[in-house]
Amino acid sequence: MNDSQIISLLQSEPREAVKEILSKYGDALLGIIIKIVGTKEVAEEVLQDSCIKIWKNAEKYDRAKGKLFTWCLNIARNTAIDRIRTQKFQRNKTSKSLKEDVSNNVTFSEEMQVKDVGLHQQINKLEEKYRVIIDLLYLKGYTQQEATDELNIPLGTVKSRARIAIRELRKLLSVLLLLLTIVISLLLTK
Repeated sequence: MNDSQIISLLQSEPREAVKEILSKYGDALLGIIIKIVGTKEVAEEVLQDSCIKIWKNAEKYDRAKGKLFTWCLNIARNTAIDRIRTQKFQRNKTSKSLKEDVSNNVTFSEEMQVKDVGLHQQINKLEEKYRVIIDLLYLKGYTQQEATDELNIPLGTVKSRARIAIRELRKLLSVLLLLLTIVISLLLTK
């Protein structure tokens, strides 16, 4: 089913539409949720909760505001962030040092580099203090205050590092885009 068909189904039979959404986007949604919550078991629960929210809020989807996948992704991401903020999750979360967490994080694995077209490879090129901020704020869904508490640094430092990290990442990605454009043009001229 294409997105237009799923959207039509979403308006008339939301339960069936959720099955189609899972069939088409389930793996991608689960991957994003795993990045946020850290374990597959919790991620699967969050995905189920997300599906219920999609089903119950089907009438709120507005094609003019964005693509179906983006809408579903936002629901899944917000549900995952809500889960990690619950006290039960915080009590059950194993503690490990930040350095270990960043170096062993699945988001920096070879598999993710391929799926994300080099994004994580570019993130790995950042200085560690910026890489940690990107990991906490954008990949794990921490708030700036939670990152401040986790890293034991001032809020202003977290904000500054986030701005600098984004600026440096933009530079790295623009170079990568330029290289890809050159390679594609060379391939097309052969």
